[in-house]
Amino acid sequence: MEISKEIKERIAAAVAADRENYPSDNKHAVALGISPSVYNVIKKGNYEKQVSDAGWVGIARRLGVVLREEMEWKAAETPTFRFIMAQLGLCQESGVSAILCDVPNIGKTFTARAYVKAHKNAVYIDCSQVKTKRKLVRKIAKEFGVTSIGSYYDVYEDLVAYMKTLDTPLVVLDEAGDLQYEAFLELKALWNATERCCGWYMMGADGLRAKIARNVEGMKVGYAEMLSRFGDTYSRVTPEDEKERGKFLKAQAAIVAKVNAPAGADVMQIVHGSGGGLRRVYTEIEKLKKGA
Repeated sequence: MEISKEIKERIAAAVAADRENYPSDNKHAVALGISPSVYNVIKKGNYEKQVSDAGWVGIARRLGVVLREEMEWKAAETPTFRFIMAQLGLCQESGVSAILCDVPNIGKTFTARAYVKAHKNAVYIDCSQVKTKRKLVRKIAKEFGVTSIGSYYDVYEDLVAYMKTLDTPLVVLDEAGDLQYEAFLELKALWNATERCCGWYMMGADGLRAKIARNVEGMKVGYAEMLSRFGDTYSRVTPEDEKERGKFLKAQAAIVAKVNAPAGADVMQIVHGSGGGLRRVYTEIEKLKKGA
């Protein structure tokens, strides 16, 4: 797709805002996946014939800049949002680790991304996209602005050394249940190498809890040790009881709908149409706005 000047300006504004989370232009350039020279061009406002459209798209994807017209969506302080924000803050400030296992579609990913966007030295990793040990470590390195090119050993050592220099770093591992066995073992090694100087937060659906529990029970090497390092327990936001959980999800959906629905919309109709799922709330509100 052809990137218009208006979109380039929005991407450049997002670059400038995200720069606050990095100690230098070079580190920020590495995290964005562009060269320092390209970074400087964007920083100076020289957009034309300097960066390819593919390059703009890559930067926009990394920063969550919408390229096509899309509905504005505001963060709502649901119980899930408040709970995860508090846990992430504690993990980062204290250098501790935790695991959140809960049902899908309650706002876990949205909240984690919002936290990372607003906090220095915090990175978000979608483990479903980097399932292997090597891809995972290179991705974490890139997000911190450490070069991810070269031998795996060098990338690993450079990453660990750099994380130890940072003021309260945090790594958020979303969709952690998708990681391969070797990647889980490498997480344990990374935790050991950064003990007390880095916070780790693992998130996933109930399948993540089942996977860890199954492997701990089967005495598969590394799982019990890793669970111990992450606090030997699983956090949860939604009630265990199915009936109470249904009430909780609909209450959350109502909070989100009130913040984002157009004026005069029937919030409870949106909630019933969503069944309590937040992705469905988005769809229902989108339909209302398009029909307006």
